[in-house]
Amino acid sequence: MLSQIVSALMVMVVGVFAAAAYFYLTNRILDLALPDTGDVAKASRNLRTRAMIRPWLFLGPAVLLLTIYLVYPVIATLILSFYGRDAQDFVGFSNYLWAVNDAGFRQSIFNNILWLAVVPAACTFFGLIIAVMTDRLAWGNVAKSLVFMPMAISFVGASVIWKFIYDYRGDGQIQIGILNAIVQYLGGKPEVWLAIPFWNNFFLMVILIWIQTGFAMVILSAALRGIPEETIEAAVIDGASGWQIFWKIMVPQIWGTIATVWTTITILVLKVFDIVLTMTNGQWNSEVLANLMFGWMFQGGGDSGRSAAIAVVLMLAVTPIMIWNIRRANEEMKGR
Repeated sequence: MLSQIVSALMVMVVGVFAAAAYFYLTNRILDLALPDTGDVAKASRNLRTRAMIRPWLFLGPAVLLLTIYLVYPVIATLILSFYGRDAQDFVGFSNYLWAVNDAGFRQSIFNNILWLAVVPAACTFFGLIIAVMTDRLAWGNVAKSLVFMPMAISFVGASVIWKFIYDYRGDGQIQIGILNAIVQYLGGKPEVWLAIPFWNNFFLMVILIWIQTGFAMVILSAALRGIPEETIEAAVIDGASGWQIFWKIMVPQIWGTIATVWTTITILVLKVFDIVLTMTNGQWNSEVLANLMFGWMFQGGGDSGRSAAIAVVLMLAVTPIMIWNIRRANEEMKGR
């Protein structure tokens, strides 16, 4: 363990020094290659050229890494989606036609839509309610810390925790799962909750809502504190109730932040994978697109063509939301 910590620290130190050396040396070389001395016209031209090139010295490494780890994989995946199982035979749109006609793919699409309809709205709603309530409590910061704490847990770790909550033991055995223990105590019959088709999706969604509500709460709490106090005071003087102040004063003023939180969680939901894999492995009609893609690529002999086609569909589903989010952010920046 100690050796791993030392190695990680060494990598961080070397990385920082390497980055500093890169920026120093490249800027030094640029200054030497295009000096600002001598003829006035030439020096002025060199200064303009240096000003054009210098930003790319900083952006260069990031652009290179993005090209290698983002642009190239996207292009390669798109090309791969037109080939067969072993990526040797060109099959055209056959993989996409298979997806349209495959029951498993349609079920995954339905499950993803279900997640999209519930999780972003629930996280944003609960985050907003908790943000408003905790801002009025003396121990509000403690409450916020407790709500935000699940964000520090990985999706797999959170799934393991909730697996104990949903755990089921056979008839006549002591139920160690909290949910079944409560049901049994109240006189009900324990259930294999994760094996109930359709409803098991909601049991899985609870995990992501539990994790992401803290994120929504922190962002929305900061937005609420940015509302001018004069606005609230004027509403109180005019006789507005707490409910009216919340819905007609607070929410409209932070609507942009609410939309941003919602779209951020929406993108995360479209890529959800770890929770489903850990809890059900996609069984009992709980599979989502990311798990279906993983299954076709790494299970059952592997089919790179079909998995790539699913990955392209997933990318196309995420892209419009990302574009809308970026445009909205740009409009807000222009407004300022």
